[in-house]
Amino acid sequence: MREGLLTGEKFTHRYRVPRDKTVPHLYRESPEFSTFPEVFATGFMVGLMEWTCVRAMEPYLEAGEGSLGTAICVAHTAATPPGFTVTVTAELLGIEGRRLKWQVTAHDGVHEIGAGTHERAVIDVERFTTSLEKKIGRASVETGES
Repeated sequence: MREGLLTGEKFTHRYRVPRDKTVPHLYRESPEFSTFPEVFATGFMVGLMEWTCVRAMEPYLEAGEGSLGTAICVAHTAATPPGFTVTVTAELLGIEGRRLKWQVTAHDGVHEIGAGTHERAVIDVERFTTSLEKKIGRASVETGES
């Protein structure tokens, strides 16, 4: 990872919530979720928070590097209907080796809808992919599938 990303820096990302990011669309095969009101799903809010951190880190990654989420602890505190724009702010709290910790908040223009922390690890994409392929190979052998 290149130098230059500093503790305390803030990054924002805006996203207009479409209907397909509401609770009934989170797991379409779930009859339980299908009966919920159409409000921005917690799972999609978490993904949006991660996306903001990914975008913040991208200019600092070396060729062949990527990042993976390793921890998230957030509260989802207010409902957001489709059509609203959610703004996520990510503030870098610290860097320890290849791990970065972020404070994340989301606001829908009316209420803060979520807040917490998110951690990401910088990875070598090729090494990660090779490790994943080995895992898939081991699982295929163990289950007898090919």
